[in-house]
Amino acid sequence: MLKRTPLYSEHKNLEARLIDFGGFEMPVQYAGIKQEHTAVREHAGLFDVSHMGEFLVTGPRALDLIQKVTINDASKLVPGKAQYTAMCYEDGGIVDDLLVYMLEENRYMLVVNASNIEKDFEWISSHNTMDAKLENESDKYALIALQGPESVAILQKITGVDVGGITFYTFTTGTVAGEKGVIISATGYTGEKGFELYIDTSKADPVKIWADIMKAGKDHGIQPAGLGARDTLRLEMGYALYGNDITAETNPLEARMGWLTKLEKGEFIGKEALLKQKDTGINRKLVGFVVTEPRSVPRGGYEISEEDGTVIGFVTSGTQSITLDKGIGMGYIKAEKAAEDEKITINIRKKRVEAIVKRPPFINK
Repeated sequence: MLKRTPLYSEHKNLEARLIDFGGFEMPVQYAGIKQEHTAVREHAGLFDVSHMGEFLVTGPRALDLIQKVTINDASKLVPGKAQYTAMCYEDGGIVDDLLVYMLEENRYMLVVNASNIEKDFEWISSHNTMDAKLENESDKYALIALQGPESVAILQKITGVDVGGITFYTFTTGTVAGEKGVIISATGYTGEKGFELYIDTSKADPVKIWADIMKAGKDHGIQPAGLGARDTLRLEMGYALYGNDITAETNPLEARMGWLTKLEKGEFIGKEALLKQKDTGINRKLVGFVVTEPRSVPRGGYEISEEDGTVIGFVTSGTQSITLDKGIGMGYIKAEKAAEDEKITINIRKKRVEAIVKRPPFINK
């Protein structure tokens, strides 16, 4: 039985096409992916991402637990700041990528991917030797994402919070559409200005907030947007998706996540393996690429070859860029072939199609 978010009735009323995503019945599109994607790039789009998981970590040793299981340095956080990070297995493979919010002293919220909620909770629990309090609050929260250049103007209509002052990777708590205690953050997954609204459903009504945002955005070209547009938008920015671009079989150093892997901090799970990997060097690297031939769309799993046909890797994510009208993607290839502007070929439907290695983002924002 698929789970449903608190906004399921809204999706049905909007005649969304619903699919199974991470065990949830989620909207993949409403009017159409292209229309929704363009709305986010030019005006605004509203996403239901309530399938994401939220864990609370509290107590005097909450930070110690987070430092142990994540690769970034959470000691740098202060209340009102968020951080992108990941968790690794002992061998350096990625358990999940996630966000850490410092709500207040000794109180943090971790936001994890929907398909990994149970796995992540069990993983963190199994390493909670410091007896921090860990709670799975995923069923308690609804999560709405308003993304696009008009998002500030739209959200400001229904809140007294100065939303323009919420800078990247910061957050605050306030009243939205008359509903109290909403966490308003700006972490984004589209490359556009935008906000995430974490709504405790025991205290606030996410359906009212959704409806009021849609009403406030009517004169700003707002569109409800599904997971299809969310995927094309994040791919244009080169943002990784767990299960595609990062998995238990990939590590942060080869996945272009070295910048958030703080090997100089104290001990954390996977550190020894990652130090060894850094010393020996990586054999493959996650790269972005742009297909040069028109109407040639790369997909996950396609082989990547040298110009002479020698296979050097595989595609992890691919799509037709709606902004560029070109095939774009990401994939792992041999490290020595990962230089910018290197020519490669993608094996699309038994045909080798030329592509050029390009460091994301693929569009200028």
